[in-house]
Amino acid sequence: MAQRTGLSARTIRFWSDTGAVSPVARSAGGYRLFDAAAVERIELVHTLRQLGLDLPTVHRVLEQKATLAEVAETHVRALDAQIRSLRLSRAVLSTVAKRGTSTQEMTLIHKLAQLSARERQQIIDGFVDRVFAGVEDEDTLVIAEFMRELPDEPSVEQVDAWVELAELVSDKEFEQVLRRRVINSGPDNRIEFGLNIRPLVIEHAGRAVDSGIAPESEPGRMTLDRIVPTDLPATEQVSLLAWLDTVTEPRIERYWQLLSLINGHTPDEPSVPAFKWFAEALSAHR
Repeated sequence: MAQRTGLSARTIRFWSDTGAVSPVARSAGGYRLFDAAAVERIELVHTLRQLGLDLPTVHRVLEQKATLAEVAETHVRALDAQIRSLRLSRAVLSTVAKRGTSTQEMTLIHKLAQLSARERQQIIDGFVDRVFAGVEDEDTLVIAEFMRELPDEPSVEQVDAWVELAELVSDKEFEQVLRRRVINSGPDNRIEFGLNIRPLVIEHAGRAVDSGIAPESEPGRMTLDRIVPTDLPATEQVSLLAWLDTVTEPRIERYWQLLSLINGHTPDEPSVPAFKWFAEALSAHR
């Protein structure tokens, strides 16, 4: 039988002892004797074991207490969970290697990474709910919803981003900074500001930053005029400056960058330096 199946005699004896395959008789010397049907049964057991099924599950299939399709479906789910676990372990170890993490920090990283998607979501939901509590402005609530999305199976980069994000949203001072900006913003045109002015700020103010042009200088004024019209009403300038206060906080920008990374998107290049330059130029010349 061992020669016919390519298995060891010890394995066949073990499967026989556990009842997976039974001999039809024994020889005078006590050796187990198998027929052709037993060969097929052993080959089936061998196939199921190679697929990773344990012996109790194999017995259920052989005794027709479960169909092979049912067992396969269950096994697929188990393999999926194992794959997720392996990916998670790989991601955590890669993050530790990249960050030069201490033993204590590794424990924290592993704990954070092991959180289920639901638990990770609850951390972000709690943060967003606290920051936007009592806010009824529709535009602000739309922004709040953008902050809630997190992935189910993180990559190495996403684990690293998730660890940094968890540390950021656990910072009460950062939460208060964002909360003050939400409460003090009031109804304004910040969505329109973002859509219309952002590309101009990135292009012109960003170039001014790279070129070392001072915001208060004459070239700075000329650059400012390319971003906003010279006849912009004073009330709109006040709203614009209030909006700029919300986009010149590096930690807020980093929050959005981390969310982009976690959701599998390439984050935008840092824009805070350009917006800071724009805010200073606006205050100096208008």
